[in-house]
Amino acid sequence: MESRPTVLVVDDESSLRWVLRKGLTKAGYDVEEAEDAHTGLRLLRQREFAAVILDINLPGLTGLEALEEIAAVRAGTPVLVITAQNSMSNAIEAMRRGAVDYFTKPFDLDEVLLVLAKVQERRELEAEVSRLRHAAGEVDPLEEMAGRSDAMREVFKRIGQVAARETTVLIRGESGTGKELVARAIHYNSARRHGPFVAVNCAAIPAELLESELFGHERGAFTGAVSRKRGRFERADGGSLFLDEIGDMAPALQTRLLRVLQEKEIERVGGEESVAVDVRILAATNVDLEDAVRRGQFREDLYYRLNVVTVILPPLRDRPDDIPILAEHFIRRGNRELGTAVDGITEEALQRLQRYGWPGNVRELENCVKRAMVLASGRVLGAAEIEAAGFGATPAAVQEAACNSLEADILPHLERMVGEVRGEGDLYRQAVGAVEGPLLRLVLARTGGNQLQAARLLGINRNTLRKKLREAGIATDVRG
Repeated sequence: MESRPTVLVVDDESSLRWVLRKGLTKAGYDVEEAEDAHTGLRLLRQREFAAVILDINLPGLTGLEALEEIAAVRAGTPVLVITAQNSMSNAIEAMRRGAVDYFTKPFDLDEVLLVLAKVQERRELEAEVSRLRHAAGEVDPLEEMAGRSDAMREVFKRIGQVAARETTVLIRGESGTGKELVARAIHYNSARRHGPFVAVNCAAIPAELLESELFGHERGAFTGAVSRKRGRFERADGGSLFLDEIGDMAPALQTRLLRVLQEKEIERVGGEESVAVDVRILAATNVDLEDAVRRGQFREDLYYRLNVVTVILPPLRDRPDDIPILAEHFIRRGNRELGTAVDGITEEALQRLQRYGWPGNVRELENCVKRAMVLASGRVLGAAEIEAAGFGATPAAVQEAACNSLEADILPHLERMVGEVRGEGDLYRQAVGAVEGPLLRLVLARTGGNQLQAARLLGINRNTLRKKLREAGIATDVRG
């Protein structure tokens, strides 16, 4: 059974430690407490923690002083600091000394949980990249992409060419081809590798929330803005910002993004001061941007700003020789993540995989292999296990796969939206907007763009589907 992440709370107020312990435990964390910095450092020397929540105003060794000690004892441990309203200068200094975020008393526990979740997600990504960088072989930083075909060799070559150059990169490819993985490979092979890599899916967040998510906001900028929030641009300062599904960004935000690319500075929502940011932009899309420009849905000047260097990812159907390598890779990963003990896959099963068209690309293949591993009774995946996994077979299997993927991709975002609601709001419309676009794209990918089959899976008629596709700005070939 996988262990729960443990958070160290360092605060001299027992009541605050109690509140944090109760809330964090309920959210799935284990908690250890320290009433002063010296005790906290002793605990850090004994074991590793997922994160530290540290009060600035501590007796004896202050939180600011403790930050340097924490970096020496456990380099890389994320530290969230707590400060009173009258000590904001200390909070700013704490950020300069390496804290990942700060909260002013009294703070909202949901905000703490949100930041912790993002910290966990980032650490998992960093751990994954670290495994890539230390695996054997010359192409190890890209081993996660597991491909030896000529098409993938060209991708690896292009990544090597662009990583060391401070240019904006546009990554293009169908859904599920691994565009974010390419972005991370570029970042971690660049001079910015020691800076943050921050990712945001422009299609998964409603436009009214995406603006605040990207640029941050000032306290009181809108209902529910109870404190200043640093946006993704500020969090990515000194590193790289990955803008996934850039083709789905609203026109107003396209204008703001263009200004950032030109001026190298942002303005928080509700703010009047410009904040300089040093960020490399890596963008990705599965949308035909040239067509979107012609239809007036994407700014032409922004297109040229983004399209400095392009990396094009081939669909999996065009590189079937990579499928055995990918399948073995997903088996090794699945054994780690699922606790299974699968040794390999039969030649017959591999041939079955290679004959399928994979409209959902590498992501669909990974889901299929993992489902087969869960269903397998033996230590080797055969054709029977692959068939039982239901890939590309029946509408029911496609529906199940779509629901599983949708749950994995969207639920964390919906949970964050619910957690951010303060009083009355527009949550229902926002939630529907957050789910509908990704759902349509996912089902279209699963059906290979066949709108008639997609409409049947969704339980709506084809005209309604086409109307929803237009409203969501989803470009697709008219098939079925």
